[in-house]
Amino acid sequence: MSESLTFEETTDGIRVMVTPVYLEGRSDPDEGQHVWAYQVRIENTGDDTVQLLTRRWRITDAHGHVNEVIGDGVVGDKPTLRPGDNYEYASGTPLSTPSGFMTGIFQMVDLAGRRFAVQVPTFSLDAPDRTRAVH
Repeated sequence: MSESLTFEETTDGIRVMVTPVYLEGRSDPDEGQHVWAYQVRIENTGDDTVQLLTRRWRITDAHGHVNEVIGDGVVGDKPTLRPGDNYEYASGTPLSTPSGFMTGIFQMVDLAGRRFAVQVPTFSLDAPDRTRAVH
């Protein structure tokens, strides 16, 4: 595994931190297969209880090809976070290029029924021999 950076964004009292890691053992650069794992931490720094309903990811490779992933919850869960709570999960993504980036949105709802979008920080996916930069 390679050294990793954490990317962070806060929207309406919900802090999202993402730490991507290149998985050298699962990647085969000669075959155009590059795999990353990423750890996501969601913290409720606000005053209201919220629930994560849906996610939308935009995964862009070095050639500008975009893959959009939309679905309910995250890793089969729709966590509820009271003020001060946090939730963590891990996932991963493959790319055919040695670099790219991801960004996303979590759709949340509070106890009053107000739905709002929480921005996931844009984060770099860079193989170890690449310079880290959000494209």
